[in-house]
Amino acid sequence: MATYLGTHGSKIQNYTTDPDNPNTGEVWYNDTSNALKFQYPNTTTSGSWRTGANLPATKTQMGQAGAYNDALAFGGETAPAVAVTQTEKYNGSSWTELNDLSTAVYRGGGAGQATTSILSFGGRNSSNTPQTGTDSWNGTNWTEVNSLNDSNHDVCGSAGASNTSALCFGGDPGNSALTELWNGTNWTEVNDLNAGRGDITGVGIATSALAIGGWNDPGNSAANELWNGTNWTEVNNINTARHQASASGVSNTSALFYSGYASTYSANTEEWNGTNWTETSDMSTARAYEQGGAGTSTTNALCYGGEASPGRSAAVEEWVGAGQPIGAWASGVSINTARNAGASGGATSAAAVYGGGQGPAGSPVANTETWNGTNWTEVNDMNTARNGMASNGTATSCLGYFQDDPARSGKTESWNGTNWTEMNDLSQSVRQGGGLGADNTSALAYGGESAPTHQLATTELWNGTNWTEVNDLNTARLNATGSGIVTAGLAAGGRTVSPGTTDLAVTESWNGTNWTEVNDMNTARYLSGATKPVYDSVLVYGGYAAPNYKANTEEWNGVSWAEVADLSTARQGGGSAGTTASALYISGYLNTYTAATEEWSGSTITTKTIDTD
Repeated sequence: MATYLGTHGSKIQNYTTDPDNPNTGEVWYNDTSNALKFQYPNTTTSGSWRTGANLPATKTQMGQAGAYNDALAFGGETAPAVAVTQTEKYNGSSWTELNDLSTAVYRGGGAGQATTSILSFGGRNSSNTPQTGTDSWNGTNWTEVNSLNDSNHDVCGSAGASNTSALCFGGDPGNSALTELWNGTNWTEVNDLNAGRGDITGVGIATSALAIGGWNDPGNSAANELWNGTNWTEVNNINTARHQASASGVSNTSALFYSGYASTYSANTEEWNGTNWTETSDMSTARAYEQGGAGTSTTNALCYGGEASPGRSAAVEEWVGAGQPIGAWASGVSINTARNAGASGGATSAAAVYGGGQGPAGSPVANTETWNGTNWTEVNDMNTARNGMASNGTATSCLGYFQDDPARSGKTESWNGTNWTEMNDLSQSVRQGGGLGADNTSALAYGGESAPTHQLATTELWNGTNWTEVNDLNTARLNATGSGIVTAGLAAGGRTVSPGTTDLAVTESWNGTNWTEVNDMNTARYLSGATKPVYDSVLVYGGYAAPNYKANTEEWNGVSWAEVADLSTARQGGGSAGTTASALYISGYLNTYTAATEEWSGSTITTKTIDTD
């Protein structure tokens, strides 16, 4: 029998208080409360879908294979019965066009777990003639290889690990039950499905697969069959009968099945544990006819293209399974001077907050405070008190620029950890712009407001000495939040104020030369906080959008935004520091100025007491 000592390498320890950083699974005895205790990480109990980077063009019924962050889309239909040869690769953040298929085809099957070794087979051409052709992909080119034996594999089910081992089953015309096995050279007919059907979804490998759903005249099928390398066996059905769906997995014991067409487009997602199907979180967009999906587990999957009302789609969604860390906000140490829009820089162990506004009229302040991970300390003031300022940098090397009160200004000040130094001004007198950058020698200032131009798209680059105008934002705005460095940045949210006020969810990425519109935030808002150092892993939190202050927190993964745990107190205009793993939101405004600080932890724990009575 295993013992605690044998498993953990130590005996259960006695403490008068709970230990600060116990190991996961460690048990201890608290002498004060006379109780055994242990901790475990808080994780999600179900998976969820989030938006991915769109395909370059709308497309349906394409071949699909690979992993969620290493997927291939090949062939497909771009208009009724118009087959294409295009091949595109997804790397988890963007699509790249590669060498074309040998023959234009749609409604075909695909097999392979990595984009270096994929097989394409079956389907039909633009004349709606069923095809038997097979193409093998080596990571660079497609090569025609030996054909299927039968042409009844239009919208077939498919499974397989690579271009040397695959399974093709079912299909049209005639609700075929035929199954063929690929050994890297030839297709061989093997034992048939028990229930022939077309528009079927397959998952797994050549020796361990599932044939899920499909169409068997006169309607949708909920059938589910298990392949053991020799025979098909009928097992428990899916919960919602549908056809032309997608799936992820590498065996017949674990799979994710999603999308499809029932009486309408479906967003349903079901998970297979080897015995039963369980309904789990729906997709964001109901769809069908994407033809296969990509993914090698129930932890991660990809759904791309297909049809979604009102027509063909380029949309991409990524599945993240259960067991992800759950972050949360907790109360931190308040700063000394309550204020709004205090700029900040640094990490959760070393940050600086400076400037801002306070009092009934939002009067500007020059106060600077630094954080050492335990306390806030008043240090040397800025040279010019100011509100409506942007900032970037660290606790010992940061920059403050723009000014609201008493007048719009392009004034720039640099902090070296001890003192502020006035530097060369921005080219325009602006207030309430956004900023990003690594330190006081490298920054990007964008947007803002300067009468009579109510919202600006202007962008300026700081080289440590001077500001230089570079390419504009696509969407002129003020009060946007920013993250990243001058070669890779992000601007999110903000507002326009003429004509009329419009709160924005617009997000743009900066590559060092140009701004590009990317996926919007879920919640439009302005004067939000954001983590600073990394543009492709960002938290945005708080802000304002009429008529309410916001507590929403969203996480950016380089492609899309996902809602995570809210702030404890909704507010706007606080200072920010840290990363998606550990962050600060400092002070702000919610009908009154606050000195409160909240601390974000990207992973949280629960302490449990073991009853010893």
